[in-house]
Amino acid sequence: MVNGTAVKYSVRFSKKGDMAYISHLDLMRLFRRAIRRADLPFVLTGGFTPRVKISMPKALKLGKESDQEEMQFWLAEEKDRSGLSENLNRELPPGVRVISCE
Repeated sequence: MVNGTAVKYSVRFSKKGDMAYISHLDLMRLFRRAIRRADLPFVLTGGFTPRVKISMPKALKLGKESDQEEMQFWLAEEKDRSGLSENLNRELPPGVRVISCE
């Protein structure tokens, strides 16, 4: 963490093909697993059942494809943004691609 606070990253990603039929909660679970598998220094939520801290403000309807979905996640330290996209894309299944990381 930078000065005791987590670093927030905003990600734009696409969801196409068969992945259009994955639910919002399963998509969040998919990204949590990808962040863990990419061996990133993730931040956990508080509470009884801590999870990788992510946020997806808009839920896309089931069966709809998209090129510009948004997600935020928090890491304990600053990382190279282009490297983050590559690491996440390596761990994501075909049909879900990180377009940019800010």
